[in-house]
Formats: sequence, structure tokens, C-alpha cells
Amino acid sequence: MSRKVVRTSKFRHVFGQPVKADQCYDDIRISQMTWDSNFCSVNPKFVAMIVDASGGGAFIVLPLSKTGRIDMSLPTVCGHTGPVLDIEFCPHNDNIIASGSEDCSVMIWEIPDGGLTSPLSDPVVKLDGHSKRVGILSWHPTAHNVLMSAGCDNVIILWNVARGEAVVRIDSVHTDMIYSACWNRNGSQILTSCKDKKLRVLDPRKGSVICEKDKPHEGSRPVRAVFVSDGKILTTGFSRMSERQVALWDPKNFGEPLTLQELDTSSGVLLPFFDPDTGIVYLCGKGDSSIRYFEVTDEAPYVHYLSMYSSKESQKGMGYMPKRGLEVNKCEIARFYKLHERKCEPVVMTVPRKSDLFQEDLYPDTIGPEPSVEADDWFSGKNGEPILISLKDGFVATTKNKEFKVIKSLMATTSSSSSNRHRPPASRSRTPPPHGLLKSRTTL
Repeated sequence: MSRKVVRTSKFRHVFGQPVKADQCYDDIRISQMTWDSNFCSVNPKFVAMIVDASGGGAFIVLPLSKTGRIDMSLPTVCGHTGPVLDIEFCPHNDNIIASGSEDCSVMIWEIPDGGLTSPLSDPVVKLDGHSKRVGILSWHPTAHNVLMSAGCDNVIILWNVARGEAVVRIDSVHTDMIYSACWNRNGSQILTSCKDKKLRVLDPRKGSVICEKDKPHEGSRPVRAVFVSDGKILTTGFSRMSERQVALWDPKNFGEPLTLQELDTSSGVLLPFFDPDTGIVYLCGKGDSSIRYFEVTDEAPYVHYLSMYSSKESQKGMGYMPKRGLEVNKCEIARFYKLHERKCEPVVMTVPRKSDLFQEDLYPDTIGPEPSVEADDWFSGKNGEPILISLKDGFVATTKNKEFKVIKSLMATTSSSSSNRHRPPASRSRTPPPHGLLKSRTTL
């Protein structure tokens, strides 16, 4: 009689644990909008959350250390005239955050080091180019000052934020609403899922489709997709019977999925978070009270269920801390910021180890905050691989005093209305601002 062999994995016993009550962020009116974005963004300095606001849209930005009950009079970022739908911190400057709103605009904000002391209503740059609400934002992982936005006008725009202008406008590919859009590891490709039931891999600078898959999931509910290791694609969606599914695809052979697993019959859209260092993907459902996590490997069945973190209260949104913000001496491999109705609760994912020494197998060199290519170079065709850092001594920021130059003429730029899909930098008639508007002064 053959015995079933348990697959060995150092992540088999990963467990999730909420922090103590005094380390949560309490008394926050989380946004009531029914939009499937994270509603939260975090980095090693700040946590930002979209909140309810009368007469417009707002979000709050708190220093990570400002836990406990949050005063109702706390200043907010409140420049949008419609509800804010998505926010994301810049991976190359922890003080910069982008926001997209129902008012069709994208705004870039600079948060002072200690947090806000007064309401912030004037963005550093306002990006106008969408004709309907902007629900998806994603910074380029390696190129400095490149931001992707996707709106309900079925258009994706790639912005050179330092110049305040749209450089690439992808407006003829998607025939319906875009559900998700993300970059691959070095930002040379974009992956989108759309209401027209197609999954597409795009060349971001040409705006052309490299490959596409029709109906990755049979159901009509929203599909989410992310790049995982080796260029493979992980999708979450629904079956024809409205069962939630997770699937893994190889874009070189889009015919059949490498694996397709059915999970449950809940109705919330599963938001995937992939950690390239450990190969773990975390699935957080909107309205769920649990976080499932799987290990993605090269051997069948490719996506291996590890465990599930469960709690009593459902989540309205979820923030995911970059690796450089984790406590490596506690074997912490992920940290989520779970939004409840009235509070934000950090949840820590830990690998149980007895030793206090640095665990090299858990923390390979990870993506650091330094960009590897400038925006103009990237738009002209140059790719840059992520610049990796070691977490052995804990992450120490090399950025000192941030220097920020604001060119007032940028505030009114609306060059995105140009019909040209891609203009080379030489053809721009407007005088560009000094190089590196959003670049901090770094000391190595």
C-alpha cells in the first residue's frame, strides 16, 4: 500500500497573525465605494487609505508609527472633485503617491516626512487624459517617473510624470472595461484582463498585443491577472456556476491552463498579490474574512495550496507591504494591511524558525527603491532590470533630504489629448522642466 508523500516546502507552516489592538489604526471611515481596487497602499514610511469624504474624494496618509485611534480632524489629501478609486505609492520615492478618481483625473502628491499637518489639496502634477473615471494605477517597477493608468473609457495611458504628459495612449485594444492591468518584473510587458473576457499581454511602448487568451474563466464576473515567475500568468475568476477559480497559464502556449483549481462559491473578486522572492501568491477576496496562500512552482500541479489565514471580520480592502519594509529578524515574509469598516489592521505572515539569525533562504536579494532607467530612456526603448538589495542588515534607506522642484506650468498641462499614439521626446514643443522632477537627492 503506497503512502501519500507530503510535498516538502519551507513555506508549508507559514501562519498569519493580526497585530495587537494598540498597533491598529482605529476610527477611520473607510470608503463605501463598490470598486474592486485595494483601497490601501503602504510602504516602509506610510500607510494610505481611501476614506469617505463629503463633496469630493479624499484619502489619508499616516506615518506607520501613528497607530491607535485616529482623530476625526486628521488632515486628508482632498484635491479630487469625485470619489478616489485607487491609490499607489511610487516604488522609487516613498514620499510620492498617485491617486485616480471618478473625476477622470490622476494626481501626483508629495507627502512630507512626518505626515500631513494640514489638508493637502494641490497636487504636484495633475494628469488629465481620461474621459471617464480612472480606476487602476500602477507605477513602472524599474523606470523612474513612469505611471500607467486605466480608466472606464477602456483606455490605458502611460505617463511621463516628470514632464506631466501622456506619452503612450492605448485606446484601440480593449473593447470594454478593463478589470486589471499590471507590469511584468522589468516592466517590458503589460498584462490586462477585460470585461470582453480576454486576457492580453501588451507591448507597452507600441501599444500592440503580443498574445491574448479568450475566456480564461468561463464566468461573467471580473477576472484578475498577475505575472508570476518565469513569465507565467496567474488568473483569478469565476466558473460558469459562479465558483471562484485560480488558474496558471503559460503565454507561450495559451491553449490550456497549466492548472485550474476551484476554490469556493463566494462572490467577492479575488485580489492576487505575488511575492517573486518566495514564489507565494496570496489571494484576498473583497468581502472575505480570509487570505489564502499558494506556492507557485515549476512542477505539477504548479499552484500548491499552503494554508489560509481566517478572521471574524470581512475585508473592504488590502494593502501589501514591499519586502524592504518587513522585519527580517522575526522571519516575516509578508505583511498585509487589512481594511475593516472603521479600522486598518496589519496582518503579519511568518515562517516559524527557532533561530534569530538572518535566514538567507527566506530573504534572497529583493527589489530595492532605486530605479534602473529614466523615463525618457525607457520610452525610447531601453529596458532596465530591477536593482536588487540585500535585507541581511535590515533595509536602510539611502535617501536623505528629499529635494522637490515644482514647475507651476506643469499643473495645467493637458498634452494627453494629442491623438498621436507615441511621440518621440524630440518632437515636444514645450520646454521640459529640470531633469528629475520627482527624483530625490540620494547619497550612496
